[in-house]
Amino acid sequence: MLQNVHHYRPDRFTRLRDMLTSKEPRFLMEAHDGLSAKIAQEAGFEGLWASGLSISAALGVRDNNELSWTQVLAQLEYMNDAVDLPILVDGDTGYGNFNNFRRFVAKLCERGIAGVCIEDKLFPKTNSFLEGSQTLASVEEFCGKIKAGKDIQSHPDFSIVARIEALISGAGMEEALMRAAAYADAGADALVIHSKKADPDEILEFLDKWDHRVPVILIPTKYYRTPTKTLTDAGGSLVIWANHNMRAAMQAMRETCATIMRDQSLVAVEAEVAPLADVFALAGNEELERAEAQYLAAQPDTSAIILAASRGTELAELTRDRPKCMLNVRGATILDRQLSALTQNRVEDVAVIVGYRHEAVETGDARKLVNDAYETTGEVASLALARDMLTRPAIISYGDILFQPFFVDLLRGATGDFTLLVDPEGDRPDETGTRKPQDLVKCSAPFSGLGGAQRPALMEIADGLVGADGKWVGLMGCSARGARKLAEEIASLEEGGLLATADLPMLLTRLMARGEVVDVIYVTGNWVNVNDLADLSEARNAM
Repeated sequence: MLQNVHHYRPDRFTRLRDMLTSKEPRFLMEAHDGLSAKIAQEAGFEGLWASGLSISAALGVRDNNELSWTQVLAQLEYMNDAVDLPILVDGDTGYGNFNNFRRFVAKLCERGIAGVCIEDKLFPKTNSFLEGSQTLASVEEFCGKIKAGKDIQSHPDFSIVARIEALISGAGMEEALMRAAAYADAGADALVIHSKKADPDEILEFLDKWDHRVPVILIPTKYYRTPTKTLTDAGGSLVIWANHNMRAAMQAMRETCATIMRDQSLVAVEAEVAPLADVFALAGNEELERAEAQYLAAQPDTSAIILAASRGTELAELTRDRPKCMLNVRGATILDRQLSALTQNRVEDVAVIVGYRHEAVETGDARKLVNDAYETTGEVASLALARDMLTRPAIISYGDILFQPFFVDLLRGATGDFTLLVDPEGDRPDETGTRKPQDLVKCSAPFSGLGGAQRPALMEIADGLVGADGKWVGLMGCSARGARKLAEEIASLEEGGLLATADLPMLLTRLMARGEVVDVIYVTGNWVNVNDLADLSEARNAM
């Protein structure tokens, strides 16, 4: 009988340690953020070099310890979350003395970062390839950092790599070899011997003279013409490709920006850049879709009912052969834009209540329900045609409004049984009282700014309401209980002979009279109610 076998995969700490001590050539690829880390993993690299130069450049600062170690740690977390690869981080000079360094090591171990490399120069460091002084730290001080890091590490295979800058600084080969021996004795798990010469001679000399009591890592940024086999045959245990993802990205972005600036068009660059589908794939959108199917399935689906039965007579000839929900606003009808906003927020069970010229209404995948008596009945009679949908959370919308998709998200996230979106900057009655804007509201608290936990309750809703706190946008959300209460009130109106003439404000007023609480969420702008030609013009400019 076959037994289940657990295939053990060593953790990242152990995998990096195995790479350092391997008898075969091994390689680390530079990465500086989650995206570059994913691309390196996709290419087949088995480990990453989190370059201090590249991380600094990507964040727009110099490679002179202008980033704190906590800022570097934040970037490392994104990288570590993005891939299943061990990361060796460029720790510069350890961000200060032994105490700063051991705190850094402790946090790296907590975050699962497999190792750190520190260089034996003074804090703040200067990049090794810049001209000018490259003053070395004392051997004793640097050995103290190594010992402090080894004492604090919480994983036995966390690796501390000591980078020797003696050749960079001009101190010579004997200094480099002396420091190598001291750092190995202090507990370094590996060494980096660094050079900025274009030929590998001093690197090969070091490898020949070193006793290899600990492995040696090479960074051939300057002596890149040297065959890699020459370096590994000479005793290099690991090769780091140190900054090429960042430099490649810089070149590609420069070329793309220059082309777009010159052409004022995307035509010439579209075929040269990664397709959006590639971006979504690297970001892991498919996994999110699978997770949503698993974890959101238990949540009740939300339905939507769009009340679009009226003609819109104020729009004159534009609605002679179609209702106003089918008017075009910058390439899409009002209805299409509503349906798109709902779909973007995963509201897919939608009914559109039509009436005037219903044959001209295209509803796509949404159900079309016809109110044949649209000329003599109001909004609630139309809503009653979809009362079978009022058993679960629902969104109810006027059919002549345009709104940004996040409005739907606001309603879906509401916790009350009934929620209205109200614009505090909506129309008000004029001074003569002859103009009576529709659906004005008074609330338990006036608008006092967005972004807070403000959830006032609706107190009154009517046309031409004096002293109103705002105008109802025409979107309402209901919980499952709220939807059922709505259906019960529709039935009550029908029994009382009031269904034909009832509008939504009347329905809401009756619910409040029965003790139901109608919550209000204030929104400012981002919507248009299309009643006449001026509204249509505004919609075409604003949306």
